Amino acid sequence: MATSIEVLHKDLTSLKKDIEFIKHILREDYELSEFAKKALKEARETPESEYIDL
Repeated sequence: MATSIEVLHKDLTSLKKDIEFIKHILREDYELSEFAKKALKEARETPESEYIDL
């Protein structure tokens, strides 16, 4: 039983670190690169009739 609790504690600690990392990333104010902005603009201008079914 002690082993299970230790493993559970280790897993929860790892998850907590991961969540903190994700929260940090989400708080950052990133800006799209010029390439990404151009690709997004082109995608928005593409008519739905040109979409390809997957």
